[in-house]
Amino acid sequence: MKNSVINYGQHFIDQQDIKSVVKVLKSNFLTQGKSVKSFELNLNSYFGSKYSCIVSNGTAALYLAANALNWKKGDIIFCSPITFLAGSNSILSQKATPYFIDIE
Repeated sequence: MKNSVINYGQHFIDQQDIKSVVKVLKSNFLTQGKSVKSFELNLNSYFGSKYSCIVSNGTAALYLAANALNWKKGDIIFCSPITFLAGSNSILSQKATPYFIDIE
């Protein structure tokens, strides 16, 4: 697996990206179809993974990850207090307990 990070703060969007988005917007498959499968396969290739599953937003991704990690009642999950509410909500959705920690 490559040691890669998807940069969140500085976006790079070129004409090919814009063409790709417009193509999907004009198609009959905005939220599913061959573009989604192609994107997942490209992610697999980039990260060297066998599987991937794209979702509609970060909140959905956090819920999916929390479920996959099989957190349950009695589990204590450390998390930052300086974050979006969806992080702790994904912990609570599994009946686990968020424990807020910081550098001090």
